[in-house]
Amino acid sequence: MGKKVLIVGSGGREHALAWKLTQSPDVEQIYVAPGNAGTLGWNVNIMANDISSLLAFAEEKAIDLTVVGPEEPLTLGIVDAFQAKGLRIFGPSRAAARLEGSKSFAKEIMHAANVPTARWEVFQDSQRAKLYIQQIGVPCVLKADGLAAGKGVIIAEDLETALQAVDEIMEGALKSSGKTLVVEEFLTGPEVSLLCFTDGENAVPMVPVQDHKRALDGDQGLNTGGMGTYTPPPFWTPELEQQVMQEVVQPTLKVMQERGETFQGVLFVGLMLTPEGPKVLEFNARFGDPETQVVMLRMESDLLSVLWACTEGTLQDVQLKWSEDTAVCVVLASPGYPQAYTKGISIHLPSQVQDNYAIFHAGTAATNGGQLVNSGGRVLGVSAKAPNLVKAREAAYQLVESIDFPQAHYRYDIGIKGLTN
Repeated sequence: MGKKVLIVGSGGREHALAWKLTQSPDVEQIYVAPGNAGTLGWNVNIMANDISSLLAFAEEKAIDLTVVGPEEPLTLGIVDAFQAKGLRIFGPSRAAARLEGSKSFAKEIMHAANVPTARWEVFQDSQRAKLYIQQIGVPCVLKADGLAAGKGVIIAEDLETALQAVDEIMEGALKSSGKTLVVEEFLTGPEVSLLCFTDGENAVPMVPVQDHKRALDGDQGLNTGGMGTYTPPPFWTPELEQQVMQEVVQPTLKVMQERGETFQGVLFVGLMLTPEGPKVLEFNARFGDPETQVVMLRMESDLLSVLWACTEGTLQDVQLKWSEDTAVCVVLASPGYPQAYTKGISIHLPSQVQDNYAIFHAGTAATNGGQLVNSGGRVLGVSAKAPNLVKAREAAYQLVESIDFPQAHYRYDIGIKGLTN
């Protein structure tokens, strides 16, 4: 009997996971809650944070495995709720998801695990934070403690920006997420993300990814949830991967286990490769978006069996296979993103996409007449795989050209860093 899988979320990450899971011979039925226009045939009209309705649906349909995409349901305790009912679910518990849900908690764990990271202090009082910044000087990095959809981090190059940022985070639009502020030293070097599958004790790395967070070319403009990704970056080596697994991933999992907060799911390690070696910028507790899009394009193993092994505690038996190719994802965003943007713009996609290409939907919806329209900030993850970075970029941007999405905002330089490094 094939398995029934429920994917929770509505972004490009969830479309990419559904796309990959449909390739598994053991998957009989996929549901995506709430999904988007790219997952139309699989969608269930339940919001990702409506845990009681998701639970009722999983019980009613006898779902074999639930896979959680976004961070919010994880930090609300969806895994605990499902496990309490004896349902199999992939992702960390509420306590373990604090590695992403609280920057200060993550720093405490890094300290306990002796994980290399930036020097840091935590503040609940804005005046004290400002005094500290005046003492340490700029540039420095200010982070809202709680979840802020990729928009809670400000890199302050000058003192005026830093002091304004304290007020912006602690007294501004971030509400409770910004009540606690983490101030960090500014690190330099290339950034890279390494996502790892883990069953709580064993961890298996995926392929390394470089993200492009800023809205505009040349890493200018406001921070976003991510404007595009590519894998692998040219500076990544097997030795570096081994170092990160030994110095970061394994010690972190061990400390979490010792605290009785075993972390099972995806541990997403955001790294800066500083002159002193790799240092952790942040942990996330789930698949990244738009990292997942390029990771799934390169993954040759059966995704279902890996997720299953994580929930069984048998990850040590899994050998992952990856394509040697390079993959690139260019995010098409709504005009105006990451600030106020227009919704309801008609989008026309090419009728057929070649094997090594994929258009992953994120902020899309279908009108009653079946017309595809944009419904969110980041709309499509236009992805391609090719033997090298030059060809993969060329293919991804050719695919972008074939999409009719008036005034779409996107970066023209995704992956360029990989050619200049």
